[in-house]
Amino acid sequence: MTAAGTDRRPTRTILHADMDAFFVSVELRRRPDLVGQPVVVGGTGNRGVVAAASYEARRFGVHSALPSSIARRRCPHAVFLPGDHAAYGEVSADVRAIFDRYTPLVEPLSLDEAFLDVTGSQRLFGSGADIAAQIRTAVRDELDLGCCIGVARNKFLAKLASVEAKPVAHPDRIDPGLGVKVVEPGAERAFLDPLPVQRLWGVGPATLEKLHRLGVVRVADLHVVDRTALQAALGANQADHLRALAVGDDDRPVEPEREAKSIGHEETYAHDKHTAAELDRELVRLADAVARRFRAQGLGARTITLKVRFAGFVTITRSVTTTDAVDLAPDILGLLRPVLETIDPTPGVRLLGVSGSNLMSPSHQLSFDELLDERPDWSAATGALDEIRDRFGTAAIGPASSLGDRGVDVVTRGGQQWGPDAEPS
Repeated sequence: MTAAGTDRRPTRTILHADMDAFFVSVELRRRPDLVGQPVVVGGTGNRGVVAAASYEARRFGVHSALPSSIARRRCPHAVFLPGDHAAYGEVSADVRAIFDRYTPLVEPLSLDEAFLDVTGSQRLFGSGADIAAQIRTAVRDELDLGCCIGVARNKFLAKLASVEAKPVAHPDRIDPGLGVKVVEPGAERAFLDPLPVQRLWGVGPATLEKLHRLGVVRVADLHVVDRTALQAALGANQADHLRALAVGDDDRPVEPEREAKSIGHEETYAHDKHTAAELDRELVRLADAVARRFRAQGLGARTITLKVRFAGFVTITRSVTTTDAVDLAPDILGLLRPVLETIDPTPGVRLLGVSGSNLMSPSHQLSFDELLDERPDWSAATGALDEIRDRFGTAAIGPASSLGDRGVDVVTRGGQQWGPDAEPS
């Protein structure tokens, strides 16, 4: 028996693991001749964005989400490489396998970062800091990659801590970073107080401006600012949210299994599309790719959404909701083509996207009206299409309108995540 009032339950311990310049690091495994050089991965065309930059490139102000055109101006001698989402996905699975050795409670946030709840693993593997060190060693030795890990009692603090563990690029040098940063229970205020207030979740540019007007610059300032004034400026809910974060409160659990809320594809074009025929061709490609992803997960969608971004960056979305969930490209096209026909493409369309939400098991039963109209049942043909692609690859077969000079123009998952690449000469 334990003494009265003694709680021997282990302290909740959360890790946030963030791979170090992940996409660049994967490329450097394939191109070791580029180690030590400024390397940028992402969309290589003028409309692309940076997915990741080596620390050598970061010295020149190149960072993720920066337009590729600006990155070229800042670091013209950098090596620019197109992103390879499929390769990064494979390596991400290898990283995940290492995480799974230490806990079943892993919540991926993206290909290169995840939360791990190691509260129940400490009797086997040691403290949170010990587990973090073991993970970093395994990732380095087995995959030739680096990662930085934050350790704390909750997700919010762990994610902030992982940032503090990272290398830092300065114009004249690169500081290596801690690798592992631990925020010990009871030391939350000492860790949080010196940080800029914009490091708190939910503080965007508009909120930051309001906070600065109140004299709130550092997290510590939230403890002394007048609560009534803070609520008047931000609203009661957001004010209370920030005050809770300022003392490190966050009770969200690590969620290993998070169901997808939507599935979709979108593409940014190197040159604007100005005709209905061009957009219809792109719609066919996107609908085919989205439907294939639905079927791969055994899902369909009741709500299908079309996204259109014009040359001036004005973006519109239009959604259609059906009674039954759909997972076939002809059904998606039947829903979205009438919507697309109402949109004038002459100003120039920069981006087109198709997505599905309200996900559930699909229904392939023909209605009485469809039987009377003798509408085709595409299920068998689609099954054959999937079998061909599974055996020979996604580029083996596709809609006739997607056939170009270089074969079938395949829409791949993540293929346009960072915008269009430079067109081949």
